[in-house]
Amino acid sequence: MSKFYSLFSSSKGNASFVGSPSGGVLVDAGVSCRKLTQSLRAHDIPIEAVQGIFITHSHSDHIAGLRVFLGKYNIPVYATAETLAEIQDTVALPDSVMLYEIQPTETVHTGDIAVTAFSTMHDAPGSCGYRFDMPDGQSCAVCTDLGCVTPEVEQAVLGTDLVLLEANYDPQMLRTGPYPYYLQQRIRGQYGHLSNGDSAGLAEQLVQSGTTRIVLGHLSENNNTMPLAQETVLSHLQEQGMCPNRDFLLQVSAPCGLEQAVIF
Repeated sequence: MSKFYSLFSSSKGNASFVGSPSGGVLVDAGVSCRKLTQSLRAHDIPIEAVQGIFITHSHSDHIAGLRVFLGKYNIPVYATAETLAEIQDTVALPDSVMLYEIQPTETVHTGDIAVTAFSTMHDAPGSCGYRFDMPDGQSCAVCTDLGCVTPEVEQAVLGTDLVLLEANYDPQMLRTGPYPYYLQQRIRGQYGHLSNGDSAGLAEQLVQSGTTRIVLGHLSENNNTMPLAQETVLSHLQEQGMCPNRDFLLQVSAPCGLEQAVIF
């Protein structure tokens, strides 16, 4: 039985686990080692179950806890060549860490899970998302920090059973919020983040392709709210004739993650 655990999901820290308490992989380590281990234990996931760590990109909200976590637990790390170079330049990793390069469209196997990377248009060198094909035939994808939806993203995620999908900001909240203009431009640019409306558009494609579970994540704590993200995406899907709990299940991850795993 494949499960997806959103452990942390916001502009301040991100980490997810894909698999089961008997084995799986961690995606990003953007919170402290203490918080990360506490969250894993709260979900009854032993550290021994983490068979690999897949890093999407080198921004601090995705790697902040990596150094200390790897200092305590000798777990292989996978990322694109550009991301690995950025991490090694900025983070003093333990000498014993095993680093493995994965390139977009390449598939590697960690335990029984096949992991395929896909490029994302985000302003970090080598930024990527990941698709996970599980031994039971199910599949899921972590699809955040997109900037914009490219054909590469669509090819990777359409048809998966579950997607963690970015819904970072509400345009009105971003316009009237505390961020300076240059930062607003970065966030809504093609190398920034997806708005709720952009997320709704990709969610429509996902449901049309057979995706049945969508978890909205990476919400900005300054430029979005959980009810607003959910309402924007849900309303759009219903306008297209798609029915919640029949055609799809929609959840929104809090900054501290979902309380329970999502079975897919």
